[in-house]
Amino acid sequence: MTQREVTITNNIGLHARPATFFIQKANSFKSSIWIEKDDRKVNAKSLLGVLSMGIAKGMTVTLLADGQDENTAIDELVALVQTGFAE
Repeated sequence: MTQREVTITNNIGLHARPATFFIQKANSFKSSIWIEKDDRKVNAKSLLGVLSMGIAKGMTVTLLADGQDENTAIDELVALVQTGFAE
């Protein structure tokens, strides 16, 4: 299992459009992927799960991946978050 913390930098956080981009990227990997904030952990491939986290700008979350492409998945998802979802 691979995990890494990342801080959300885009203005609206992981809501609607950015969450969709994130989920599409997460679904492109075979690994199981989760987002963890505080004591909650949700499937990063689920729009409802990600939106239910209420992740806003400035929050730090932990991305976790487990599977054959876990390192690539974490690297690419962290890069997506760090670009601010091209907003």
